[in-house]
Amino acid sequence: MDANEKKKIILVDDNIANLTLGKKVLKDQYEVFTVPSAEKLFQLLGVITPDLILLDIEMPGVNGYAALRKLKEDNADFDIPVIFITSLTDSDSEFEGLSLGAADYIAKPFSPPLLIKRIENTIKLADQKIELKKFNEHLQEMVEKKTEQVLELQSAIMSTLAEMVEFRDNITGDHVGRTVKYLKVLINGMKGKGVYREEMDSWDLNFLLPSAQLHDIGKIAISDLILNKPGKLTDEEFAIMKKHPSIGVEVIHRIEEQTTEDDFLENAKIFAQTHHEKWDGSGYPDGLKGEDIPLLGRLMAVADVYDALISKRPYKEPMSPEKAKMIIEEGSGTHFDPKLVAVFLEVSDDFAKIAENQ
Repeated sequence: MDANEKKKIILVDDNIANLTLGKKVLKDQYEVFTVPSAEKLFQLLGVITPDLILLDIEMPGVNGYAALRKLKEDNADFDIPVIFITSLTDSDSEFEGLSLGAADYIAKPFSPPLLIKRIENTIKLADQKIELKKFNEHLQEMVEKKTEQVLELQSAIMSTLAEMVEFRDNITGDHVGRTVKYLKVLINGMKGKGVYREEMDSWDLNFLLPSAQLHDIGKIAISDLILNKPGKLTDEEFAIMKKHPSIGVEVIHRIEEQTTEDDFLENAKIFAQTHHEKWDGSGYPDGLKGEDIPLLGRLMAVADVYDALISKRPYKEPMSPEKAKMIIEEGSGTHFDPKLVAVFLEVSDDFAKIAENQ
């Protein structure tokens, strides 16, 4: 709006003398539109958007209270300030008007200077609300942009660390990337079936999924001779390999000590520590059983084992998705959470598509 452009006011009153007087008082400072009824007001609002409405209460047909109620019912975002001007001076009438959302309540006969001042104050307050709303929207955009930047940085850090592990453990291919994709499919399947809904309601997938990339970060401390051994590990070598979940938690803890933005690492520690636990308690490193295993660990167990089955290793050929599906199903209640296996079976075709694109 041009700084010199007059603010628009609609004056609604069924008394022609009041309309004439009101326009005379206000015309030097405002662009005034006069209408004799609420029905005419509704019509005019379809043509112009005023900065303020002066509304009489006692009118035939639709009175002022009903008019304001209809305006707010028809438009949830209706924020044009309304000042009631009326000969009703009792406190109950004033209370009702203000309760409906009127910005002010002026009794007739009014003092022209007082009317002008109260209109001025009401419009100024409305303008300040608009500016505050714009500021808050801009602030929200800034917060969202900053959050997006933080998420991108966090994801880049985790992706880089995961790539370092895969570079050393060169037999796994894009194991990390595929397991994250499997997790997303599995979580979407859980949402569809309502499995563990209450726990999932607290998850922020923008943080959770990228953090899964660090589930094998502990392998960074395992010898290359073990990681890349072209054959089955000895018992001693497997005992060393079994340390990688706990080592992973320690690595992530060290990262936490170097940053104040560490919320995203809490999920990473759970993935790292618990993805080799088994439903029947025979897993490692802590031998957790059933739902004592965090849900994130139980999820990663399905994704991790499936990917190991369909991947080529020096000591084995890759299994088909159908065979991998069968093994996951057979592990229900022993290796895997039965509820998650049921979901997996529903989405196994999507797992197979991810596997076939490796």
